[in-house]
Amino acid sequence: METYFDKQKDELYDRAIQLVENATELRVDGNDKSAQIEISEDFRRDFFSLIDKVNFNLMEDNDNFYGYFLFQMNRDIKFDMSSPSGVNFKRAKYVIYFNPLLFLKLDMKQMETTIKHEILHVVSLHLVRAKELKESGKYSTLAINLAMDVVVNQYLKYLPPYCATLEWVNLNYSLKLEPYQTFEYYLEKIQIELDLQEENEDGEEHDTNISDGDDNTNLEDENKDFSNEYDQQMTHDIWDDSDDIDEKTMSEFTQKFVSLSQKGRNPDYLEGLISSLKSKNGELPWNLYLKKIMGTIEANKKKTITRRSRRQPNRLDLRGELRNHKAEIAVAIDISGSISDEEFKQVIKEVLAIVKNYNHEITIIECDKEIKRAYKVKKLKDVQDRVATGGATEFSPVFEYLNNNKSKKYNMLIYFTDGKGENTLKVKPRGYKVLWVISGKGDKLSLKNPYGAVKKLSKVEEKSNGNMLDLKDIMNDGYSMNNQQPII
Repeated sequence: METYFDKQKDELYDRAIQLVENATELRVDGNDKSAQIEISEDFRRDFFSLIDKVNFNLMEDNDNFYGYFLFQMNRDIKFDMSSPSGVNFKRAKYVIYFNPLLFLKLDMKQMETTIKHEILHVVSLHLVRAKELKESGKYSTLAINLAMDVVVNQYLKYLPPYCATLEWVNLNYSLKLEPYQTFEYYLEKIQIELDLQEENEDGEEHDTNISDGDDNTNLEDENKDFSNEYDQQMTHDIWDDSDDIDEKTMSEFTQKFVSLSQKGRNPDYLEGLISSLKSKNGELPWNLYLKKIMGTIEANKKKTITRRSRRQPNRLDLRGELRNHKAEIAVAIDISGSISDEEFKQVIKEVLAIVKNYNHEITIIECDKEIKRAYKVKKLKDVQDRVATGGATEFSPVFEYLNNNKSKKYNMLIYFTDGKGENTLKVKPRGYKVLWVISGKGDKLSLKNPYGAVKKLSKVEEKSNGNMLDLKDIMNDGYSMNNQQPII
């Protein structure tokens, strides 16, 4: 039996179609390529009145967090989105957008779900993570979109039929992705498959659109500014329109939104995600912090007789300097037994990915109470199994090694440890930045003065079969959903 809500929804959909047709006629008759839909105040009022009803349902639901979060967001209408809803960050507020041509095709439960979908992206800081990954150039937009949607959609019911779910991706890309893994896990697997398809010699094109099967496609054919079909590759394009603010500021704003939205008990997966977000206190995770530092590291300089000194150009007896453009990075690993080989190899993989765009040289230093070995690495396969040890830990030997190395000038030291060592360094770092990364098993750094930033890995869960560690245990803090199956 059709309800009043359904009648209101269908009436609004007919009015939305009419708005698009009027704009299309204006473009054809007047040959005006910049014609836009004129959304009347009456349509806006009636459409957002319907959104208010969805919002009220969310606030009355057991998961009322989503309703209170939506209540804080600004709202707008965009007919050119390739998804029912979208979100970005404008003028210190999260803004949620709706495409009436897609959103009004959904029933009440699906409307609630697509709103939850957007809020999960926000709380997971996916807007920040997507920007970083796109700028890296390593991953395609499609891979990023699919991976992020697979992560959040596993926690949602009543999804629209065209959504990118784990099952859909496995079926359409011939993958065997496991449920409740990290975003990074899905991204790597999906990108590899997309690369293989691109290299396929038969040249067959893979259909990346997920359509809802609606036959009413004439609107999009006539006017590309209006969309009534879902397109996975473009579904998060609106994120690019967010204000250009730093990650720390966006994290702080997100935490404020979250705090004002907590009015009761949340599902376990959401509680874990919120706890992870709040524990950051607005700080960047270690890998993004490293990326920031890499942009500030001053490359080594070499003397030259072909250029005068810039500080004292009249002193002909002083040689000028040229940048050598090579970042010397030392990665120290505490081999006292607190960090597993798999854990270390995973973080080294991330280090290599971050510094790959710089001219760099990495030296790995293994140390407990003394340095056991130091060697250079270019690729992940160059990382050697650690020397067996179980002794005490001292940090000072690494700093002595770097300070006394006359053959090269180090720009940075990244020290992976459980944090347990001396209270005071015997020597101070000389001319290089320091980043401490505390193992998931560790608590805090024992040093009273660390002479650098201290970041922490997420806690890890040991497998029962030995010391092997699942990739899902190594997380980019703040950007991955918690890897736990929802308790039904």
